[in-house]
Amino acid sequence: MAKKIVLTGVVVFIAWSAMDYVLHGMLLQNAYKETAALWRPMDEMKNGLLSIVALISALTLVYVYATMVSQKSMANALKYSLILGLGMAVSFAYGSYAVMPVPYSMALSWFLGSLTEFAVAGAIIGLMVKE
Repeated sequence: MAKKIVLTGVVVFIAWSAMDYVLHGMLLQNAYKETAALWRPMDEMKNGLLSIVALISALTLVYVYATMVSQKSMANALKYSLILGLGMAVSFAYGSYAVMPVPYSMALSWFLGSLTEFAVAGAIIGLMVKE
């Protein structure tokens, strides 16, 4: 089971990385430029740390499902990921919006993007982690 957890976690990490590139690197590119004073300059970004955080998050998501959800199915994987994703997305997107002067459209994009990433993770988990 350990190999399955690690492999699934890596696949989730790769999917999240690709989706983050589209969301943050393409769709929100102008919004980040308009709020540039809030962010580190590109050459000071801690991209390695962001990757480690995403990998640990993906592995943790998969580990908890694999070891604590007794009835493994696509439906349960999606429910699990969407419930956890809802909590994480609200916390990240709207928690940040509450304390940072970012446009509401950015917070909404963060929320919807995060929720979508968790839904994709749930689908991957449902496909890869079975009884």
